[in-house]
Amino acid sequence: MVRETAYSRILDASAKMQGNIAIILEAKAIEAEKVRSWLCNHMTPEAFEEQEEHLKETLLVHEQLVEVIDGLTRLNQGMANVLKAALRQDQDGGGIGGLLNGGYDSGDRSE
Repeated sequence: MVRETAYSRILDASAKMQGNIAIILEAKAIEAEKVRSWLCNHMTPEAFEEQEEHLKETLLVHEQLVEVIDGLTRLNQGMANVLKAALRQDQDGGGIGGLLNGGYDSGDRSE
């Protein structure tokens, strides 16, 4: 029964994290729309004296966006690894997959 509770907590925590990530992403999307609007209106070639300066500023913005996407990708991979580790127990007849399929055992075996 202890294992069943632990796996249930893992699923519950994962679901809560996904919900929080969804809220964060929604806020990021709103922020990104505001930034896009500002950039389209203010980062015009006329705002810079030289083309090179315009290019540098544009590359800085893109670099920040890549960092955000990279961070989200790492977060997603970490969450997937946690769930994979829990599901891997299914190969032994237990784990979350076993719980979902009704194949949970009492956990008497030693590991």
